[in-house]
Amino acid sequence: SSAFWLCTPLFLPDLFVALLTFWPKMVHYPDEIEYSEKYQDDRYEYRHVILNRTAAKEVWKLTDSMKRLLGEDEWRGVGVQQSRGWVHYEFHRPEPHILLFRRELGTDPVTGKKPTAA
Repeated sequence: SSAFWLCTPLFLPDLFVALLTFWPKMVHYPDEIEYSEKYQDDRYEYRHVILNRTAAKEVWKLTDSMKRLLGEDEWRGVGVQQSRGWVHYEFHRPEPHILLFRRELGTDPVTGKKPTAA
């Protein structure tokens, strides 16, 4: 039969590896909201925020299943705490409980005001 090769012992390990590689992974929710270190390019500084299960469920509802980004009042309302000027610019689609933030380099962290052009 043409399906015989699927059951040969040599094929089973390859199938197992493929299943482990592509099988959906369990989402790890931290007990508390976690914050990455900041990183930057020549225009923005970035950070990502890993939500706990409660906050992630609330974000899912607020954004109508990730159809829009969060405003500052909204992400603060679900418990994200960071200095001023951060903008939610992306969901990490493979792991929707991870929010990506950025702000222009030189933004005042107290006021959130962007740097003025020189």
